[in-house]
Amino acid sequence: MSNTLPIGEIFSSIQGEGYLAGRRQIFIRMTECNLDCRYCDTEFAVSNSCRVEKAPGSNNFYHLSQPLALSRLMDILTAWTTSLPGAHHSISITGGEPLLFANILAGWLPELRGILPIHLETNGTLPTELERIIDQVDYISMDIKLPSTAGCDEELWNLHHHFLKTACTKNVSVKIVIGDKTDAAEIQRVCTIIAAIRPETPLFLQPLSLPENSCGISAVHLLHLQALASAQLPDVRVIPQMHKLMGVL
Repeated sequence: MSNTLPIGEIFSSIQGEGYLAGRRQIFIRMTECNLDCRYCDTEFAVSNSCRVEKAPGSNNFYHLSQPLALSRLMDILTAWTTSLPGAHHSISITGGEPLLFANILAGWLPELRGILPIHLETNGTLPTELERIIDQVDYISMDIKLPSTAGCDEELWNLHHHFLKTACTKNVSVKIVIGDKTDAAEIQRVCTIIAAIRPETPLFLQPLSLPENSCGISAVHLLHLQALASAQLPDVRVIPQMHKLMGVL
């Protein structure tokens, strides 16, 4: 097991997206990603330092050299959960794309899971890597990347299908970012994938966020897409990026 991981940020905040929206989590943000989505607002480039909150929820940070050692991360998480018992629901492993480091996480997650349940946030394109760690994950929030908003390759549809087949053994939800250019055909493809594997999987429609937190989809089109998806799946929800609206990390 490797003793270090390239971690860009460690902070405490409210989950603003998907199935665990509204829950407070400890976020461990990995660097690096295998995609380059048009709407991405996350800095995932490799750097020499990891930004860590001085106290959970303080929005004051100090920096540690990275890659970070597991022992140092465990010290931080233990201190935070001791100082705020019961405040955090889970640990969110996010990115970037965490599954790029699946081999290392396979050794780390059993230790982290001894502190809090594990919530994996992923772009849903690395099914083989998911298989390596799925036994140590409690919740999975996977994206399905739409060409209309993410600008990603059409070939991702098959990867998303295989990913959900693996993820459906856990508490998994699917998120899609929708905008004014998202059409009925894309919604149909998403619903077809979910319906073929586990129809009861929650589907979250997340309105595209534009600069200055304006919305990239009209209310009329949003409700139209929601109606299309709801006609095919039993659990379709619309949730914007709540953390942005609340002004938290």
